[in-house]
Amino acid sequence: MKIEKVTRDIEIEDLVNILPESVSYLMNEGIRCLRCGEPIWGTLEDAAKEKGFGEDDILKFEEELTKLLIENSN
Repeated sequence: MKIEKVTRDIEIEDLVNILPESVSYLMNEGIRCLRCGEPIWGTLEDAAKEKGFGEDDILKFEEELTKLLIENSN
């Protein structure tokens, strides 16, 4: 699967497979259960909301993860 942009509806499993660097990014942002042994199912939006993040935060995650995706595809 190849994508050009990270959106809120991407499944966490797909995001991690496409962009392994997203694990560190999300952990630094406060979505830490990606490595603690508790799997995260659902979308980026689901994971963000579960941790108490709002709309502005989710938009920021989409933008910054897309930037990371672009940087890593060069």
